[in-house]
Order: sequence, then C-alpha cells, then structure tokens
Amino acid sequence: MSGPARLALASWAATLMAAGALLPLVRPATWIFTAAFVLALVGGAGAPARRMPSARWPVLAVQTAVALLALTVIFARERAVLGLFPGPAALAHAADLFRAGAEDVGQYAVPAPDTEGIRLMLVGGVVVIGLLVDALAVTFRRAAPAGLPLLALYSVAAGLSGGGAGWLWFLLAATGYLLLLLSEGRDRLSRWGRVFGGARRSGRPGSPVGDGPSFAPTRTGRRIGAAAMGVALVVPFVLPGLDGGLLGGTGGGEGTGGTGKGGTISAVNPLVSLQDDLRQQEDREVLRYRTNAPDNSGMYLRLVALDRFDGVSWKSSVRPIGDVPERLPWPEGLAQGVRVTEVTTNLVASDAYEQKWLPMPYPAARVDIDGRWRYEPAGRMLVGDDGQTTRGARYQVTSLETEPTAEQLAAAPAAPEKLRHEYTRVPASLPPDVRKTALAVTAGARNDYERAVRLQDWFARDGGFRYDVDVESGTGVQAVSRFLKDKEGFCVHFSFSMAAMARSLGIPARVAVGFMPGTTQTDGSVSVGIRDAHAWPELYFEGAGWTRFEPTPSRGSTPSYAREAAPTGAATGPAQPGPSASEAPSAAPSASESCTPQMRRLGDCDPKAMAAEATAGGSGPDPLTVVLLSLAVVAVLVLPLLPLFWRSRVRARRLGSAGTRGAGETAARTLAVWREINDTAWDYGIEPDGSRTPRRTAERIVRLGGLRDGAAEAVHRVAGAVEEALYAPRPRPVAGLAEEAGRVRAGFHAGANRRTRLRALLVPRSAARVRWAASARWSSTAAGWSDRRRALTSRLRRAPQGTG
Repeated sequence: MSGPARLALASWAATLMAAGALLPLVRPATWIFTAAFVLALVGGAGAPARRMPSARWPVLAVQTAVALLALTVIFARERAVLGLFPGPAALAHAADLFRAGAEDVGQYAVPAPDTEGIRLMLVGGVVVIGLLVDALAVTFRRAAPAGLPLLALYSVAAGLSGGGAGWLWFLLAATGYLLLLLSEGRDRLSRWGRVFGGARRSGRPGSPVGDGPSFAPTRTGRRIGAAAMGVALVVPFVLPGLDGGLLGGTGGGEGTGGTGKGGTISAVNPLVSLQDDLRQQEDREVLRYRTNAPDNSGMYLRLVALDRFDGVSWKSSVRPIGDVPERLPWPEGLAQGVRVTEVTTNLVASDAYEQKWLPMPYPAARVDIDGRWRYEPAGRMLVGDDGQTTRGARYQVTSLETEPTAEQLAAAPAAPEKLRHEYTRVPASLPPDVRKTALAVTAGARNDYERAVRLQDWFARDGGFRYDVDVESGTGVQAVSRFLKDKEGFCVHFSFSMAAMARSLGIPARVAVGFMPGTTQTDGSVSVGIRDAHAWPELYFEGAGWTRFEPTPSRGSTPSYAREAAPTGAATGPAQPGPSASEAPSAAPSASESCTPQMRRLGDCDPKAMAAEATAGGSGPDPLTVVLLSLAVVAVLVLPLLPLFWRSRVRARRLGSAGTRGAGETAARTLAVWREINDTAWDYGIEPDGSRTPRRTAERIVRLGGLRDGAAEAVHRVAGAVEEALYAPRPRPVAGLAEEAGRVRAGFHAGANRRTRLRALLVPRSAARVRWAASARWSSTAAGWSDRRRALTSRLRRAPQGTG
C-alpha cells in the first residue's frame, strides 16, 4: 500500500474512532455506518484527485463536493435537483432538519432518539471533521495538527454527555490519533533511504531497509505515543473530578472535594436536565419503592435544594459535607408541637439511572445505604463521593411525615435573623414588576402563611397560567418577569417564580428538585418514571421548618395545610393524570411504552411489539438505496474526470519506464518519451503528423508551440535520441529523458493561456487515443465473431451432407 493510501485509511479510522464517543448519545447508533460510508467516499475521491499535477486546494474542493452531494442524496434527495444536486429547496430542507435537530438535542436527554435532524447533525459533523483530518494529514501532509479537529470532536461528545464520555472512548480516540501519527511517520521515514540508527539490512545487496526489527525512530515514536496516552489516562484519576449530574445522568456541575470527614459540595443547575427529562418520549423507570405510609400522594422524593438566586439562575450553595450520621439531626425549625409520623421506605434505583444525588423523602431521619455517600446538613441531602452514583442502589429511608395545621403556620413567629437574611436575598436586578405583582396577589393577607397560599393558588388555579413543557427555559430575573407576563411554562418556571416572589415579600424560600410520588403498581410497589421529575418551592415557617407548596397546575398534589378552608374551586389533586396532563405518567403503560429500551436489552419484549416498533420508529433511508445513490454520486463526479485520470496514468507509465535501465530496452524507453512529447503537444493544440521524421516533427512542435530555450532544446535532444534508437545498430542509453519531457510540458504550460491550460488538463485531446483503441478493439472483436459465425454456419450446412 502506498504512503498516501495508508495515510487516507488512517485518517478515516482516526475520525471514526474519535466519533465513537458520540455513540452513547443516541439510540440506535446506526448513524455511524452512514458517516463511515460518506467518509469512505470522501477519502476515495481524494485519491485520484491528488494525482492531478496542480495545487492542493482543488483536492479539498473535489472532496467537499463529494461530501455535499452524498449528504444531499441521503437527507434531501426528494428536494434535490435531478435527485442529486443541492438546490435551494434541498438547502432549505437541510436547514430545517438542522434546526429540528438542534431542538431535539435540547429536548431529549441522553440517549436521545435517532431523529432525522439529530442524524443529520451527527453525520454532517463527523464528515466535516473527517474532511479536515484528511486534508491536513493526507493532502497537506501535516498529521500533527489533524489532532485538533479530532480533539474538537471528542470534546463535543464529552460536553453533550455532561462529562460522561468514559476513558474507553478517550483511549479509542487517542489510539486513532497515534495511528495517524505513526502512518505519517512511516511515510516520511520511507523517503529518507538509509536511516541514521537501528537499521538492519538483509544480506542481499540492494535490499531495502526494514527487513529486520523496527528501526530506532519508529520505536521512539511508539514509545513517546504510548507514554503520552498513559499520562493522559492516569492524570484524570489523580485530579479532582467534575462529574456528577442531577436527574437524567451523570452530567451536571457539582462535585465533591476530598474524602473522609471534610470536603464541600459545589453548585449545580438542574434546569436543562429537568426539562430534558420532562420531554422524554418514553417514561422509563428510574426507581421503585415500597412504603408503609397510608397515603403516598405527598411523598415527594427530594434530590437537592437550590437556595441561591443570583439573578441569572438558582443554584445550590457551596457548603461543607461530612459522613452520613447513623441518625440525621432533627429538622431545622420543626417544633415538637407539630404532628409527626415516622415512615419507612425501601427504594431500588434502576441500573439506567445514574447520578450523584440520592432521592429521598423529606425530611429524612435515617438512611441505610452502602457505598461512598456524604451528608450535607443544610439541605439534608446525600451526595455520592469518589464516583459513587445511584445506579442499582438499594437503600432504606426513615423519614418524618410532618402535618402542620393552617393555624400553626399562620401563627408562626418570625424566622431567625441569620436564616431570614440568607433565604430572602434577591438580586438588585430583580424587575420591579415581580414584587409589584406579589403585593397585588397577596393584598389583604394577614400573615406570611396566607401570602404563601395566595401565591400558590394564583399560579395553580386563579392566575390563568398554563402548563407547557415546550416553553423556552430560563431562570434569570428577566425570565421570571417574562413568565409572569406570558403565563405559560413548566414546573421550573412556577417554582422559581413563586420562590422569587416569596423572597420579595420577606418569606424565606428555596427551590427543591426531585421526583413526584410516582404511580402505584398492582403488586403494591410504586414506580417512579423519568417524567415524574419535578421542581417545587419550599418556604420556611418557624415551628414547622421547611414546608412544601405546589404552584404548578395539573402536577403533583397540594399539601393539606396549603389548602383553603373553604376553597372556591377544586384544589390540585394527587399525582394523577388529568384530561389535559398528557405528560404525567399513567398507571398502565401505553402501547408506545410497552417495550422500553431496558426491556429490549433484556429480550423481554413481545416480538410483535418489537416488529411494530421497528416499523414505526425506523429512521433514515434504506441502506441499499444509500449505497446505490452514493455510487451514482461518485459516478457523476468521476466520469467527467476520466480523461484526466487516464492521461495522468499514461504519462506516469511512459516516463516511469524511461527511468529503467537494461539492455534491449533503450529504443522502447526512448519511443515512449517521444510519444509523450507528441501527446503533450497535441493536448496544447498541435495535432500529430506521422508523415514527418523525428527531426522535422521536433522543428514543427517548437515552431507551433512557441517553445523557447530549455524546452526547445529538450525537444531536439529527445528527437535525436529517437533517430539513434530507430537507425543506430546499437543505440546508446540516454539518461534524463523523463526530465526532458517534463521541461517540454512546462514550456507548453508557460506559453499557453488559462483556457488552453485547463483544456489540456481536464479534457486532453490525446485522450482520443482511448476512443481509437476502443474502436479498433471493437472492430477486431466484431471481425472475430463474424469469422466464427461464418465458420459455424458453414459447418452446419455441411453437416447433413456428411450424415447422408
């Protein structure tokens, strides 16, 4: 295999190996085969294009055209011109697909479904990276900078997965890059001839270097690459991690520092993850539990509390963490006079649900769980340490079901000054209409409890708000103001806005994120799905502690203490799906939920359901159609260039043979160079004249071609060598004939205008020899078949006479 071919193959492999980090982001991951096929077309188009004796940029242009046509055929064939070329309609369709893909990326959590928009983004992105890698490594022979687009591809995958791109994907991408470097190094070293150290030759004279073990530069390069990759793999394990996650995976922004009894827990922003979870097409189960609570409609499973509002987003404050005590401290602010019931709950997390925060009923009093878990006292939260996650966790939580009365909350004294100062803080940039609206909604309320209930009922029932998970998310001050004006959003908008308005009224407030109680199953267990993800405000009342409110319409349940004594309308019911709440999970799985991804992996799906789902959920065109249409694209691009490729091949064969040495071959080599010079003149407009002698032919070529100096002398020297080869009894070998032909071609090129040069390059007149040869072969073949047919006919006519 030649050096460029080896580099092209290494570039193709390195791009696909780096793209492997994108595979966990989408299910199914069949898009990688489409990307591999398009990359192969791009690399294949570059191989013949590099044989053109021109600048390197046309090679990139040819490969870009192949990539564009292939993507058009795959994703916009029905809108393409002649089903092949990208026109305005095809480009508009591609733009629509790209926008749809961007929306799908923001809508779905990992792994996202293989929609056509996401497929276009993945295949197109990988093809662009592969085009850059091929251009740098193969066309421009700069393999080291090709690592930058490969790194960009891996970084995008790691970013979209929330930092969850594992070491295996990094190892795969790094191996691909090292393979590319080694291929380039081998190609460079092969041009040096005798190597400066470590080389061994065989005993045969003239044998090439490399018959023995690897020589020193190659061994050194491999050692350096292996050491660099080893360092890159080891360093992340000894540095503090930034992994984690909140609802839908390990992505997030939180982290823990240190081990043992110290450390801190940093801030997280669950907004994007929460919205992704609510938009999932499949309500896949994240955990299941059993409880001895007589009524679990208020058993929200809390993950984290967001207590810091900086005007841009709600976050969890940086606080110290420690070991999990055998029994958690008594809840802050909870007085002995409030009715409390102790509840025990056994929970099992799904193997597919992996994040660092532990879902628990609030407030938890005791947690029995194995693993490296830490406790944050202010939020009463458990967070995994040193890579600990919820995947497959089995644990028991003893929690307190608090039941304060409306009278107790109405009579609550003021909160401690320190707590009040921390949890009523609002940014100076908070728009005035937020507090103004809060004052208008709570006008006439006699205490903080009544103000809290009026805010809750205004959002959930009386204010004309509409629940919509597709609304653009946002948590800043302008987002709160916009939500109050547009009156549509999902639980994040409702909880964040109520908490901000409560703080503007001087009521301590924060936002909790977790899950609603879930759906009770026939066996008595309760299943919590990803679409049960929820956010709600917690307001502090001295004597009752942090209490839950439910401002989101058609979601969750309103606590008994937060309901009006004489309600003017129906309060929000338990976590049951209403007629318009299609996003809430139902007790019985729908047809689309009967075969979840986990069931498919375990092989528990009904074959008919799997077949129906495969029929309904298939994405992308038929692979055979893609292959045939892509081959058609290549044919359309390659056919016009066939004369160029043929001419380049013939020139290389003629001039290559001129460099050989050996008795009896002098005449053939000289005549091959002479034919090349005549064809070059023909390409530039001078038709051949076989009736002239070599000397007269040389004079005609120099005169009509306007050749000067070295080019003219080269024509005459080759003509003299031809005469000697034809007429001398023992023609002497002449060195440098191929170089003379090169000087002649350069002379024609320098004296011609641009149109003539392009004609000679792309549509050489000497390519007519192909037509002549084909015509002669056809005539010979036809004559041969005609002779055979006459002979057969003659035998058949004589056969009856011989029988009689």
